[in-house]
Amino acid sequence: MLQQRTLKTITRAVGMGLHSGQRVEMTLRPAQPDTGIVFRRVDLPEPVDIPVNAMSVADTRMATTIATGSAKVHTIEHLMSALCGLGIDNLYIDITAEEVPILDGSSSSFVFLLQSAGIETQNAPRRFIRVTKPVEVREGEGANLKWARFEPYHGFKLRFDIDFAHPAVDSTGQSVEFDLGAGNYPRDIARARTFGFTKDVEMLRNNGLALGGGLDNAIVMDDYKVLNSDGLRYDDEFAKHKILDAMGDLYAVGKPLLAAYSAFRSGHGMNNQLLRALMADPSAWEVVSFDSDRKAPAGFAQLAQAW
Repeated sequence: MLQQRTLKTITRAVGMGLHSGQRVEMTLRPAQPDTGIVFRRVDLPEPVDIPVNAMSVADTRMATTIATGSAKVHTIEHLMSALCGLGIDNLYIDITAEEVPILDGSSSSFVFLLQSAGIETQNAPRRFIRVTKPVEVREGEGANLKWARFEPYHGFKLRFDIDFAHPAVDSTGQSVEFDLGAGNYPRDIARARTFGFTKDVEMLRNNGLALGGGLDNAIVMDDYKVLNSDGLRYDDEFAKHKILDAMGDLYAVGKPLLAAYSAFRSGHGMNNQLLRALMADPSAWEVVSFDSDRKAPAGFAQLAQAW
C-alpha cells in the first residue's frame, strides 16, 4: 500500500514575511492520517485552524492566501511546494503572524527543515486526485493571452512557459518541464528563488507589499540585468520558480494530483481558477489509492532524495 506521510519530529523556523516585513515564528508538527495540511494562527486571542483546500484560498494577488473567517495566512506557496515535492500529506503548521516567512525566497530552506525532522509513513492509504479528462482556463487574447491546463497522466508533471520581454529573463530558459516521479525536486526545483523588478518595488511598498523583500530573498532586476552579486542558481531559474510556485498552488487542492499540468504566463490566480474548475466538474476527476507500490506512478513510492 502506498502510505500517507507526516514528519517524525517537530521542527521550527524563524524569519520575516516577504510582503509584511513582520518577524514570524513557525512550528511544523506531525499530524494524524487524513488531517491534511492545516495552518494554525497561534498569535490570535483564540487560535484558529485554517485547513488548506482549493476553496480556502481567499486571495491570489502577489501570493497565495488562505483564510477562515477573518483569520488569514499569506504567501503559503513556497512551503506548500516543498510539502508537495517531498510527498508530505499531514502536517500542523503553527504560525505567529499572518505570513509564512520568506527565508531565502525559494523552497530549499523548507526542504532542509522537513528532511531534518524526518519523514514518517503512516498506516493509511495515500489518496490522490486523478484527472480523468482535460480541464483548461484561459484569459485574454493575443499578447495578453494566458492559460493553464490539466490533462490525464499517470504521475504528476508540470510544464511552464514564461514571457517577460526583459533582457535578463530573455537570455535564460523560458520553458521548463519537470516530472515529480522521475526528477529530483530538492535538486532540480527547490532552489529557484522568487524574482522582481526594481521599477515595481516602490509601487509595491506604497501598497504595503514587498516590505521584507531584498537581495537576500529574491532575484532583483533593474531594466537590464540581475542585480544579485551571486547571479542565478539555475540557467532557467525564472521558469523553474514558476514551476515551484505552481506546485505549491496546486497542492492547495488538498491531495496530491495525478495529472499533467501545463501553463503559459499563468500565476497564483489562474492556478487557483484551474483547481476550482477541476473541482466543479466531478466527471473530470476521481480519488484513487494504490494497494501496491508497483501500481503507483514511478517514483511515488520512494521518499524524496536529498540534494
